[in-house]
Amino acid sequence: MSIVLASASPRRIELMERLGIDYIVEPSDYDEHIDIKDPKDFVLKISLEKALDVRRRRGKDDIIIAADTVVAFEGEIFGKPESPEDAVKTLERLSGRMNEVWTGLCVIRGDKVLSEAVLTKVYFDNIEYGDIIGYVETGEPLDKAGSYGIQGKASLFIKKIEGDYYNAVGFPLNTLYRLLKMLGVNLF
Repeated sequence: MSIVLASASPRRIELMERLGIDYIVEPSDYDEHIDIKDPKDFVLKISLEKALDVRRRRGKDDIIIAADTVVAFEGEIFGKPESPEDAVKTLERLSGRMNEVWTGLCVIRGDKVLSEAVLTKVYFDNIEYGDIIGYVETGEPLDKAGSYGIQGKASLFIKKIEGDYYNAVGFPLNTLYRLLKMLGVNLF
């Protein structure tokens, strides 16, 4: 039996390393382009499909962990930006406002499938246009949902959060811990 992280996300890999869990990385090939407008339903569906995709390749003996994170704002789902210009537009919209970070987490062991969606509210301060441009030029926001990484330089723009910080990073650790325990996996 192996624990398999169905993601190549550097942030998720870093957090798994911090936990000291023995695991392997096997990213999913699932196409994430689906037509679901509700962010909670979206991340639950994508994380489930990622986990099932990897389980089909690995078999039922392994524990599969999959996640998907989006930023939701005014009824719109923001994934990763398509370009630096897209990142600038997104950050202009988020400036001075609250956005929701949704992560769907799915853990499979044998025939048991556990999924949960986690919400964190992120409140941005007003960001000057020059700071948005400077931040985008760092390249940091180009591979992150909502065009920002709360754990990086974008932390300078955030006034407060409500909810799980690690969820805003893209991997709700407390939820992962609970789901693993429900499947009989003890980390201590």
